[in-house]
Amino acid sequence: MKTALIQALTLIASGDRQVGIILVTTLRMVLASSVLALMLGAPLGVLLGSYVGRGKRLLVVVNRTLMGLPPVVVGLVCYMLFSGVGPLRHLRLLYTVTGMVIAQVILLVPLITGSLEAHVSTLAPDIRETALGMGLSRGKILLLMVNESQYQLVSAYLLGLGRAFAEVGAVSMVGGAIAYKTNVMTTAIMNYTNMGDFTTALALGIILLLISLLLNAGVALLHWGLER
Repeated sequence: MKTALIQALTLIASGDRQVGIILVTTLRMVLASSVLALMLGAPLGVLLGSYVGRGKRLLVVVNRTLMGLPPVVVGLVCYMLFSGVGPLRHLRLLYTVTGMVIAQVILLVPLITGSLEAHVSTLAPDIRETALGMGLSRGKILLLMVNESQYQLVSAYLLGLGRAFAEVGAVSMVGGAIAYKTNVMTTAIMNYTNMGDFTTALALGIILLLISLLLNAGVALLHWGLER
């Protein structure tokens, strides 16, 4: 174990080309999917959190159900849509980074929506009362809620980013873990472990762990800032 750890650290320090390609592919997929998910999930979260009409509880329950959607189910649905007999086969998204991004977005949007909905729901009554007293329109009230949720927006994004880095089921099915094309850190760790290449698997695991540590530290600092 000690020898494998030393070899893994040496591999990282040497700037191994294979590890570098896997890291770049992972960053491309994760950054694209997390930004797109934030663009879709943030407005939905603010709207759902500020909504007071009938059916809100149902919408919240539906979103929370989607938050727990099994990644392999998303991967299966995307695979069926993108495969040679699927309705979206002409787009040729199967075994591509773009296809993996789409699968990730489906998983991340409910997560970001739920995070913002929970936050905005606690702010909405006070903000709405103050804003209506000032004669603000509904659009300006929503913008005010977004402004008051800046820290939560960043926190929700980091939460989605962490989930995107850790995902393996959906991206494995849609991307196929093709070397130098769609192989990302999580799928590569699994593949290298199965091949008995524990040095490379451990090197990728260390990088993934460091990324997770940085993201969690970022979220903790944000919450600390909110509490002050």
